[in-house]
Amino acid sequence: MSQADPAEARARDEASVWFARLNRQQVSLAELEAFRTWRQDPSNRAAYEDVDRTWRRAGALKDETNINRALNEALARGAAHRGRRERRGAWLAGAGVASVACLAVGAGTWLYLQARPTYSTKIGEQRLVRLADGSSVRLDTDSRIDVAFTSGARNITLKRGQAFFDVAHDSARPFLVAAGPVTVRAVGTRFDVRAYEGQATVTLVAGVVEVRRQGAAPQFWMLRPGQQVEAAAPAPTPRTVNVEAATSWTSGRVVFEGIPLSAAVEEINRYSTHKIVLRAPGAAATPVTGSFETGDTDAFVSAVSDLNGLRATRQPDGEIVLDAAAPPPQ
Repeated sequence: MSQADPAEARARDEASVWFARLNRQQVSLAELEAFRTWRQDPSNRAAYEDVDRTWRRAGALKDETNINRALNEALARGAAHRGRRERRGAWLAGAGVASVACLAVGAGTWLYLQARPTYSTKIGEQRLVRLADGSSVRLDTDSRIDVAFTSGARNITLKRGQAFFDVAHDSARPFLVAAGPVTVRAVGTRFDVRAYEGQATVTLVAGVVEVRRQGAAPQFWMLRPGQQVEAAAPAPTPRTVNVEAATSWTSGRVVFEGIPLSAAVEEINRYSTHKIVLRAPGAAATPVTGSFETGDTDAFVSAVSDLNGLRATRQPDGEIVLDAAAPPPQ
């Protein structure tokens, strides 16, 4: 046995623990940050990807409580028979499990096609959702999706907020995300969609997606990895962006690269019920560059106040007012 085996085994065990933690319905931002740090080690990242692939091969049974219960009962019955008729009992148990699994998959698929689940998050919350086809969706703060799978398509509607989609490949059933005026079509890929004020922004991380904008003059774009299209732009065209910055929220941070202070304030406000109010018109267009933890309003306020000569005043209701600092006495 090589010296690397214990380290590989440890990484695998830790990856399994992280997989279980991240597949809960709610995941705290602190956990996301800890996972991001752990995953920076190449061996840890490889172990996690291996665990994730194993889960994908297992299919959608993971999220079906009733199916898992049926399988466990079948295994228990098989164990009881095995005491009297070990060989024959073992074969029957295996056949029983296979039969239950087939019936469960069929029943689970039928029930899912009839259901129209909705998933949402509160302000400051993130959530990872595993869908029945093996795809995953990470919801950002104050977001909501409606899911409607059919035998011919996998339909998602992003009603509000932001979501990151990791789509399981299924050439027979395209994965369609409707957000504002656009529809994103994918087969197996990873992309980010943000819906706001009836508009949408789509960022592609891996694979290929088609983006269609509805309206009097429909438009169509084919995005490549690293490209983004913003439907609200006067003349929307795909542009190259920093994907790591655009999707940094998935690791619990927001990254600004020279955006106006007013826009940075608006982004930070998405993650907190205690809003920042900018009352310094002269500073609204000042570019902001930096990385901040989502929900850490105080760190953001402290940084932009010091850099831009602003005064921060916290109101009794928790609101923070940023205005121009008083000039020094003469």
